[in-house]
Amino acid sequence: MTTSTQVNFLSYVQLTSRALPSLTDSKGSLVVVSSLLGRVPTSFSTPYSAAKFALDSFFGSLRRELDVQDVNVAITMCVLGLRDRASATEAVRGVTRVKAAPGPKAALAVIRGGATRAAGVFYPWRFHLLCLLRRWLPRPRAWFIRQDLNVTAAAAA
Repeated sequence: MTTSTQVNFLSYVQLTSRALPSLTDSKGSLVVVSSLLGRVPTSFSTPYSAAKFALDSFFGSLRRELDVQDVNVAITMCVLGLRDRASATEAVRGVTRVKAAPGPKAALAVIRGGATRAAGVFYPWRFHLLCLLRRWLPRPRAWFIRQDLNVTAAAAA
């Protein structure tokens, strides 16, 4: 199992399995921070995208199971784009033309989503449209993704 899978998926599952009894008793909520790459995978991000897709699928299934059992635990799935963290910005330098979003604004969106028990949060909001495009128009989606990717630099990395 890769480190990416352990950090970006299994750690969430382990924490949730331990916290779920307490959350059920308190009618609490879970806030899951995921990535756009878990919804719209792109080139050169396979392990990370797979882990984030697994996260999205696991918590989507858990939400359905809790609904069927009439358990009042909210699950907020936060889908975030590239943020302006030094490590993330450095990792994609020259590979993508996407501009990093401010981290504090992303954090505020996550907090608001959790506080309101929203089912989903997209930051920046336009990523919600991209996720909808993924389902409705798969070929144009590939064109949009290629516009933000510097294939020559990515292949060299």
